[in-house]
Amino acid sequence: MRVWRLVRERHATTAFSGEGARLFSGRWNSAGTSMVYTSLSLSLAVVEVFVHLNKSQAPDDMVSVAADLPIDATYMEEEKTAMLLRLPSDWRREGHRELQQIGDDWIASKQSLHLLVPSVAVRGEWNVLINPLHPDAKKTSIVATEPFHFDERMFK
Repeated sequence: MRVWRLVRERHATTAFSGEGARLFSGRWNSAGTSMVYTSLSLSLAVVEVFVHLNKSQAPDDMVSVAADLPIDATYMEEEKTAMLLRLPSDWRREGHRELQQIGDDWIASKQSLHLLVPSVAVRGEWNVLINPLHPDAKKTSIVATEPFHFDERMFK
C-alpha cells in the first residue's frame, strides 16, 4: 500500500518516526503518543497540510514523501466500514478526546501497523495512521522524496 506525507524539507529523513505527533497532539493522538499521519494520495496529503497553514504566504520548503507499507489492501473496505461504526456522531468536531483515545489505544495495542481513518478535510477520503512502534514499521519503504510547491493561487 502506497501512502503519502507532506513535510518540511528538514523533516524528510524522519518523516515516518512519529516524533512530530509525539510532541504535539493531533486529531487521533494525544501529546506523548508517537504516530505517523499519512494519506492514500498526494492530493489528500496536500489538503490535510493546507488546512493548517497560515494562508498569507506559501511555504517554500516542503517535500512530498511517498512510502510503501507491507500491507495487503484486500480488506480496506471492511476496515473503513468497521472504523465508521466506531466513531461518535460528532467525530468531525475539533479537539475530540474520544478520537485521541481511539488512536492512543490502537498505538499501545500494537495490533496492526496501520489504521484507516476518515479525512475531515475531504469527506469520503481516507488517511492512514502508522504505528512507528509496531514490529513491521521497519519494513516501511520510502520510495520517493521530491520538492513540493503549492500553487500560489491557493494563497490569494
